[in-house]
Amino acid sequence: MALIVALGAFLMTLAGGWTAQRVTDRRHLVLGLAGGLMLGVVGLDLLPEALRAAGREVFGVPLALLLFVAGFLVAHLGERLLAVRQAAHGGTNGDGNGHGHGHEQGGRVPQMGLAAAAAMVGHSLADGVALGVAFQVGGGMGVAVALAVVTHDFADGFNTYTLTRLYGNAHRKARMMLFADAVAPVVGAASTALFTLPEEPLGAYLGFFGGALLYLAAAEILPEAHHRHPALSTLLCTVGGVAGIWLVVGLAD
Repeated sequence: MALIVALGAFLMTLAGGWTAQRVTDRRHLVLGLAGGLMLGVVGLDLLPEALRAAGREVFGVPLALLLFVAGFLVAHLGERLLAVRQAAHGGTNGDGNGHGHGHEQGGRVPQMGLAAAAAMVGHSLADGVALGVAFQVGGGMGVAVALAVVTHDFADGFNTYTLTRLYGNAHRKARMMLFADAVAPVVGAASTALFTLPEEPLGAYLGFFGGALLYLAAAEILPEAHHRHPALSTLLCTVGGVAGIWLVVGLAD
């Protein structure tokens, strides 16, 4: 049953990525929606789950929150280091004068987009593991987790494709990362026949991943969405993305 549900998640992820590809003529709306979806996933899904699973404190602060901050800082440092490395090798210049492809992407480093998409793939793999474990625990738990995984995998696919393209990667690479993200829940669910992931490490991972995802949403996607199109429609897409994740979380509970 877990594998059947994971196949549903596979299709939903591809549907999310397909949707992101088809609305590129409204790029600011796509980015606004992606930012809202990511903010909703972090604040309403990942962080509460991380606090429940890894609730012990380290020097007065919940472990999940410490790793949340660590994830944010690691994403920030990773982007800065890649940007410095690219600048040192003249990689930001598409035409030798800083006015080419790198300029169009605001000096963004393509590798950062691939790293962000890879993190999304890792998250989808963990979703698959959680799905398999939930069906081992019991049918009711399995159904609840299945609903959450299948519905929010649409957002995962949408965000994976959008993140990869935002940093200037080619359509082919974006589609490769989308496919990897779609396959990941199936692999994760199948792996639970061999092992189970303890609750606390899973919660720690969710906290760390949530921090990294929040950095990408707040520092990259939302500023880019409002840079050239500071329209009310873009803001409404962001709010709609958050509201959509809230609906998904509420239905799953």
